[in-house]
Amino acid sequence: MKYLIYGALIIIAVILVIIGVSFLGKPVSQPGHDSHTAHEQLYHCPMHPNYIADKPGTCPICGMNLVPIKESGEQSANPMAGQAMVNITPEQEQLIGVRTGKVEQRELIHLVRASGNIAHDPELYVAIIEYQQAVTSGNTSLINASSLKLLQLGLSDEQIRQLPMQTMDSIDFLLGAVSGTVWVYARIYEYEIGLVKVGQTVEVRTQAYPDRVFPGVIKSIDPILDRNTRTLRARVEVPNPDWLLKHEMYVDADIKVNLGMKLAVPEEAILDSGTRQMVFVKTGAGKYEPREVKMGARAQGYREVVSGLAEGEEVVTSGNFLIDSESKLKSATQNMGSGHKHGEEKK
Repeated sequence: MKYLIYGALIIIAVILVIIGVSFLGKPVSQPGHDSHTAHEQLYHCPMHPNYIADKPGTCPICGMNLVPIKESGEQSANPMAGQAMVNITPEQEQLIGVRTGKVEQRELIHLVRASGNIAHDPELYVAIIEYQQAVTSGNTSLINASSLKLLQLGLSDEQIRQLPMQTMDSIDFLLGAVSGTVWVYARIYEYEIGLVKVGQTVEVRTQAYPDRVFPGVIKSIDPILDRNTRTLRARVEVPNPDWLLKHEMYVDADIKVNLGMKLAVPEEAILDSGTRQMVFVKTGAGKYEPREVKMGARAQGYREVVSGLAEGEEVVTSGNFLIDSESKLKSATQNMGSGHKHGEEKK
């Protein structure tokens, strides 16, 4: 009889435990784990996002009301390492001066700025004379050697082919020694040489005549980079009818390169760490998502979008450094508290 009573008490205790568990609810796991069904709602503290609960209430750390994660703790579809979604109030937006700009198609014109000088090139002059003498002598070896030197000095194959038929006057014109025309040597930095082509127009300016612009055309580009200055020399033919431009005068040369219609964002929207480029995309009222992007050419205060953004999206252009700090801080606190889950008993 005694054993029957003990058995009955054990059964009753098991039933009470099962009922108790059903009232208490399921233990809470971290958001995004497969243990949650689609209808389950989780809550967290706006000030301490790592504190997570399975029902409304207050945060034991600061006393603030818990809010649904779907409203203030949503995660980016493509989360970045070390970054987290940021949610701020309209008052906070106004305080830190948040402004945004659109991702849109626009015509981009990149301005290549180069320094240069007006010069008669003695080395080129001597090389031309040597080539003409080699052609006259018919010595194939000399012709090939002098032709190679001219190529290295920046003349094209077509210009070299025309040299035997040119007079000294026309050669002087090529070198910029004839009245009415000068030859400008503009030095293009290595990172911009892919934008500069023969035939492009150039605007030449000099401090001697600050109110004048001298238009020119690129006639040839050196094939060899200067290893000391990391620049490539472009030869620009510039009309000089008034003899204002003098040999060895220093000038500035501007080359406008039309890149065409490109998807672009304001340049101030880009946060560039040197190893990655990112922006903050506005996904809703007060909601900002960190997004890794790849940018292309700079032009007129804009950057070409290579990948990571779509036309019509809105990116932060002012206040993004403070938003970035908040995003990193939030990510760090979430990682530090990833093991703290409200509703689970310590074992």
